[in-house]
Amino acid sequence: MKPTIRATMIAFAAGLLAAACASIETAQEKDALVKEATATRQAWLKADPSIEGFVKKGYGYAYFPDVGSGGFIIAGSHGNGIVVEQGQHVGYAELTGGSIGLTVGGQKYSELIVFENKAAMDRFKKSEMNFGANANAVIAEQGAAASTAFTEGVAVFVRPLAGAMADASVGGQHIKYIAK
Repeated sequence: MKPTIRATMIAFAAGLLAAACASIETAQEKDALVKEATATRQAWLKADPSIEGFVKKGYGYAYFPDVGSGGFIIAGSHGNGIVVEQGQHVGYAELTGGSIGLTVGGQKYSELIVFENKAAMDRFKKSEMNFGANANAVIAEQGAAASTAFTEGVAVFVRPLAGAMADASVGGQHIKYIAK
């Protein structure tokens, strides 16, 4: 393996490891996350009121109110979220991601993953769901949810919060479920 490829792979792995270290462990961190998720829900509804109806059609959802992403060539992302199943808060989730390619900048966004049925929710809870280069995310804006369909039992919405990032890379997200 060429030294530059090896160095790139090591840097990529280090970025993913660093992103994975920011976990939610204490009761205070979990309470703060629930409060943040509840407070930011209004912004989602303002951006697209049809999201509420779409969420109600689904079996459950994972909501990440604040995901940070950034890098130069090698990028990483991390965010913590809440998991709701049939209207009940059942747990938490940690999102980590990484990519390699033409990436420059940093951004913050929130992400909503809606599960169509129990089978999709169960796959998510077993960490059998990874979102890679073939995953589609819909920007949460007026009317977006009305024209969105589930793909393999899942629909993903993203709402930009701040920053700018140029990204033409290959990567993915891994989400770890943590029961309440």
